[in-house]
Amino acid sequence: MNIIIAGAGDVGEFLAKMLIKENHDITIIDVDSNLLAEINSKYDLLSIVGSCYSIETLKEAKISSCDLFIAVTSVEETNLLACILAKKNGAKKTIARINNMEFLNPINKLTFINLGIDKLIYPEYIASKEIVGVLKQTGTSEIFEFSDGKLSLFVLKIDENSKIKNKSLIDIANISKKQNYRFIAIMRGEKTIIPKGTDILEVNDIAYVILNPQEINDLLKFMGIQKLDINSVMFLGGSRVGTKSAKLVQSHLNVKMFERDEEKCYKLQEELQDSMIINHDGTDINQLLEEGLENMDAFVATTGESEINILACLLAKKYGVKKTIAEVENNDYIELANQMGIDKIINKKLSTASYIYTFTMKAKVASISWLAGTDAEVLEFVTSKDAKVTKNKIKDIVFPEGVIVGGVVRNNKSFIAVGDTQIKENDKVILFATASAIHKIEHYF
Repeated sequence: MNIIIAGAGDVGEFLAKMLIKENHDITIIDVDSNLLAEINSKYDLLSIVGSCYSIETLKEAKISSCDLFIAVTSVEETNLLACILAKKNGAKKTIARINNMEFLNPINKLTFINLGIDKLIYPEYIASKEIVGVLKQTGTSEIFEFSDGKLSLFVLKIDENSKIKNKSLIDIANISKKQNYRFIAIMRGEKTIIPKGTDILEVNDIAYVILNPQEINDLLKFMGIQKLDINSVMFLGGSRVGTKSAKLVQSHLNVKMFERDEEKCYKLQEELQDSMIINHDGTDINQLLEEGLENMDAFVATTGESEINILACLLAKKYGVKKTIAEVENNDYIELANQMGIDKIINKKLSTASYIYTFTMKAKVASISWLAGTDAEVLEFVTSKDAKVTKNKIKDIVFPEGVIVGGVVRNNKSFIAVGDTQIKENDKVILFATASAIHKIEHYF
């Protein structure tokens, strides 16, 4: 595909990094020559210094032969105008990053399509949905849902108290005597392991397990993980991500939010009428304790500063909060924050880039989840008619290195993939793939 990316920030760069691996022809446009020079030094692409809504710049980028135009600058109006002009000048499909929830209203969708904008992406909304998903969970680990909750990916950290530490996957299967889950990946430090039955789980490993959501409580019990019911949550920072998340959970959770800007607190109180808004610096430990930090089930840090969010979550952990979520927009801190034991890392830029990435794939992708701290994704493919993956049982298919099939959803029923599983047309197949394998696996579906 000929793909033009408008905006060389974090989202644009991450997209370029992912798409170049797939041998797409990438052109990136930005007004900042320094940003482009840095990207040029890392990737094989064409860069153009200029405005993405300049018709002359678009023509220089060969917009008439563009298959996909993606506008992800930090300015909403720039993205919308760039997409409109791109479509008028020949781009086949356009995607715009926005900052306004109103635009996502289904009533407004046709308006934007008529203007030439095929898809609107709102990073803060994507991030807030991730946070809400974590707050809905009953275990202390992270869970991703697929096919409207019919299959789940359970993320488990092996600690000293774990019942399955120092045991091989074969041993675990023999002890549990069940085949209703599957280990699809193990993170050991910076190394990603596609597991075999003989692999042994070590302390501090991060294990990724596919299972039916009805089995989660049994799995928690078997693996010695304490069940956690979340009834109260404390937010640090009334950012757009924090505000949207609080708004989605305040009807069924006890929500407290710290915001140091007094004027902003009045606006937050109007929007979050079922939440308690506290006008105070949330980095003051005495104030946090006074407002009941030790009694909170969850703590969510969504200030605009990654360092503060990480430190605040570590502080919350110290005082007994079981589930912590930190928005970390500085990519250099993500792996560090993961290793420190924060339960969920939110990075709206990378999540947005992963979401946009699905529109570049030939196979139909129902969802894609970026796994923080790894160079991998969990994808949900919809199997097409006569797809390569339908020709044999899973055990007889030679998948690319770095790929493992976890589960299948068929006609609203889900099951764990085993060697004798035969994938059929229209099945939704959930699999784990390292970055280098993603562009190879789509051809199977």
